[in-house]
Amino acid sequence: MRDPYEVLGVPRNASAKDIKAAYRKMAKKYHPDQNPNDPKAKDMFAAANQANEILGDEAQRAAYDRGEIGPDGKQRFQGFEGAAGGDPFAGFRRQSGGGQGPGGSRFEFRGDGEGFDPSDLFSELFGGAGGFGQGSGAGGPRGPRRGQDLSATMEVDIEDIANAGKVTAVFPDGRKISVKLPHYVEDGQTIRLKGQGAAGPSEPGDALITLNIRKHPRFRVEGRDLHIDQPVPLRDAVLGAKVTVETPTGKVAMSVPAWSSSDKVLRLKGRGLPVKTGGHADLYVHVRVMLPEGGDPELEALMRKRAA
Repeated sequence: MRDPYEVLGVPRNASAKDIKAAYRKMAKKYHPDQNPNDPKAKDMFAAANQANEILGDEAQRAAYDRGEIGPDGKQRFQGFEGAAGGDPFAGFRRQSGGGQGPGGSRFEFRGDGEGFDPSDLFSELFGGAGGFGQGSGAGGPRGPRRGQDLSATMEVDIEDIANAGKVTAVFPDGRKISVKLPHYVEDGQTIRLKGQGAAGPSEPGDALITLNIRKHPRFRVEGRDLHIDQPVPLRDAVLGAKVTVETPTGKVAMSVPAWSSSDKVLRLKGRGLPVKTGGHADLYVHVRVMLPEGGDPELEALMRKRAA
């Protein structure tokens, strides 16, 4: 596994904001939906997700920087403390006699002058019946064996984001998970569902869901603000009227001032996407003046008279 800092292309002293920006850039570039026939892109996307799992979490990043976990997020085995020259068996004493080893020597496992059962050593090294990496012992703490984290990518509608609605994520194994969206969702954001990943000997892994905002047929996204084109009949544009405008949270009535020309922009406050600090951004309505369908003889006669 590659160093997560190297994968995301950031220095070790990078801020959380820089790490997030680097991850989002890679996620967009190598997203499988954008590169369906490129297996390398799929690998890069997976590597970016793995790197973000470590560096995007303050506690995980600190553990990695201290060397407690590897680039795969799994705990590293540190060996026996105080072993001379890095040899975990340096504390074992060799004694002559017995004819059990080469040259008539025999080996006796000892620590601090007291013998012990060799099976205890291997139990500590490999976790006994539970397997390597479980529990804790003289060799230092070892974390539980977690199941594999599972990743999925899904598109979400602007309406779901605006209303913090429920969506359903589908994982590669066909499993479906219902997800309540958080108040604030960004394009390319990854959310973690604890314990929803693959089963493990001790505890399940997590589910990681990357959210992409689906292109909307009417709304245009600019930051957290939304923009929409609003058809307005010529009569209403000249005389002024109330028109019905579609917003992500439902339809509302909006007043169009008299003599509103095309490209006049009206603001509906608080009808955009949610913002981090609470509340919503704004929806900007672009007036599009529409001539009567099939023509209007009276309007045509008036225009001819004015042009004469």
